[in-house]
Amino acid sequence: MRYLALILALLVSLAPVAAQETAQLVPGASALTTTGRGWGGPPPMKLHLTLTRAVPYRVFLVGDPIRLIVDLKGVDPTAMRAQDLFGADLVPAIRWGRHQRGWSRLVIELPGPYRVESAGQRTTAPQPEITVALRPVSTDAFAPRASAATALRDLPAAADLPPAVRPDGLVVALDPGHGGVDSGAQAGGETEAHLVLSFAHQLRAALEARGVTVAMTREDDSFVPLEDRMTRARRAGAALFLSLHADALPSGQAAGATVYLWNPASDDRAAQQLALRHDRADLLAGIDLAGEDDMLVATLMDFARTDTQPRSENFARWLTSRMALMGIGMHGRPVQGAAFSVLKSPDMPSALLELGFISDETDRANLTDPAWRARMVEVVADAVTGWARDDAVRAAMLRR
Repeated sequence: MRYLALILALLVSLAPVAAQETAQLVPGASALTTTGRGWGGPPPMKLHLTLTRAVPYRVFLVGDPIRLIVDLKGVDPTAMRAQDLFGADLVPAIRWGRHQRGWSRLVIELPGPYRVESAGQRTTAPQPEITVALRPVSTDAFAPRASAATALRDLPAAADLPPAVRPDGLVVALDPGHGGVDSGAQAGGETEAHLVLSFAHQLRAALEARGVTVAMTREDDSFVPLEDRMTRARRAGAALFLSLHADALPSGQAAGATVYLWNPASDDRAAQQLALRHDRADLLAGIDLAGEDDMLVATLMDFARTDTQPRSENFARWLTSRMALMGIGMHGRPVQGAAFSVLKSPDMPSALLELGFISDETDRANLTDPAWRARMVEVVADAVTGWARDDAVRAAMLRR
């Protein structure tokens, strides 16, 4: 009994030490914030990581793409998802997970070249906090860690990525809405069909300059049925389907760029007609659904969307993040759900971008302004290529 008492006393004395071995981030007190304006470029930012106890850490920058790396020793990465960090929408992507033994790694892809202006850890009350201040710099002044490959040796290298998701192997389908007998919305002497077609041509040039192959659902002022648009994209092997529009709504109801993603709950009629309005053999590439009942068709499509829908949502985050950083005016709810026909393909990530509302005077002025259009083209092209790189990394991690 005396020995048992000694053992119990020893265990009790060691318990607090064991409890301190793993620290956690405090989600509500951690954030990524801007600390000023970017004046045409990315803004200065500050990262605050509040912890349950002070830990060893290291901070550095790497390039291709430009990322901030924060390594933390003895921190549990499962306590908080990186995308739940307040301010995560200020940057293109955030990843968070285990690194080497005993270390966790936070990877923040930055919207441009930065330098670490300061980094420090407060170890006093109320709670320990690591603060990293980032200042935007010119491309020439950007000085990443010399051995980026070593710093990221636990992440898949570019050479390990499958060719289908490399920027120079990426196929994107651009879908200029309307056309031909369907001119779309009209206001101020402009038509939606013409505006989005000319924008699509500009965007195609920008994407091709980045090594992206572009498939257009229409090249000129011709009418293409909604069902044929997805079919053309699929035949081209598109990894992303982006439909372009500039609709009209009654005055005061909507203004600013908006991204729509598939959501059948927003239009029950479209959801009910899904299987009836399509050739079933065309809904899922390589799977003949002819002769199957509607419940099986819906189940198979929902299963396919468990992969494509999160990827569509990730693209929407990239796009709205880029628009915010470049000062593009957006709708009060920049990402919304809809049951538009061109969004319902379950086998490829899809989004519909309302460049603006032609019925709104400010939006219409932007849509016809060469400078605004050029800026918007760069925003969308950067979002597409950034999303593709991030999507490739995520896919490689899933394979492992």
